[in-house]
Amino acid sequence: MSRYVRPLLQTGRARPAQALQLGKGWCWFTHVEILSRTGPPEIAEVHNLSATERATLTTERAPIATLRFETPQIMGILNTTPDSFSDGGQNAQLDDAIAAAQNMQTAGAQIIDVGGESTRPGAEHVEIEEEIRRTAPVIEAMRSQSDIAISIDTRKAKVAEAALNAGATLVNDVAGFTYDAGLAPLCAAQKAPVCVMHAQGDPATMQNDPRYDTVVLDVYDFLAERITALTALGIAKTDIIADPGIGFGKTRAHNLELLQRISLFHSLGVPILLGASRKKFIGTLTQTTHAQDRDIGSIGIALAAIAQGVHIIRAHNVSGHRQAISTWLASVE
Repeated sequence: MSRYVRPLLQTGRARPAQALQLGKGWCWFTHVEILSRTGPPEIAEVHNLSATERATLTTERAPIATLRFETPQIMGILNTTPDSFSDGGQNAQLDDAIAAAQNMQTAGAQIIDVGGESTRPGAEHVEIEEEIRRTAPVIEAMRSQSDIAISIDTRKAKVAEAALNAGATLVNDVAGFTYDAGLAPLCAAQKAPVCVMHAQGDPATMQNDPRYDTVVLDVYDFLAERITALTALGIAKTDIIADPGIGFGKTRAHNLELLQRISLFHSLGVPILLGASRKKFIGTLTQTTHAQDRDIGSIGIALAAIAQGVHIIRAHNVSGHRQAISTWLASVE
């Protein structure tokens, strides 16, 4: 791809007449940054956009399950693993997991992401049967009590199938549907929405010297290719969410470059998800050793992302994120 268009997003009531609205969301823009692999960035006014570029950025993002993208949505993180980096073991028992899910919904989560295999750096593979044992009963119990959207965080088709049968709404694959060839066709057959994420390498090795030509453009091209592949298999583009994969095969510098230009990913034409909560680079930036102490830094990253129009924030501390996002929105309307 030779031309990449990043809207330079703003908020507030003092909006110029020529400004374009990003979807039907909370941001608007009068200028874009044009990126390429062969020259320096350029700033252009919106009248320089092609009809296709303009339509991609301004078309409303269709609802996915119960998610509506006129305002930021919060995805609560429910790890049913013994070894996740922040909350491993806290929700490994069924009753604890159900209580945590109820608390996140009460706190303001619009979707809850259930995962049974840790994807922290250095994490080991979990067998399919064990991953199903950790996730399907939790999802079934959640679904019996609520109609909230539920995503299954897995790379494996059989795990996703069990989760969908138990009542999951969406499949969230950190491997971008490249790990298990049967996963994308399963989602297409079951009309299940998906979240496609970028990762460089497997969780066990992904932080071993990750390298890119230009990280923002490399991640963008990967996601664009995967969206094309998923639609070719029968998954509607209106059922796809994209995640640039903060912390997955990326250094601190890579993560910051992605965050600084995250509005580029609106040119993919799908809702954008950010999963940065409590990650190591936040601890490095804030000199915070323990993951559970990184919520304030996580909220700061989340607010910077929604200022660039990011639609979904994946969070451990749902109540803190909801409070911060609600007050931020009130202050810019």
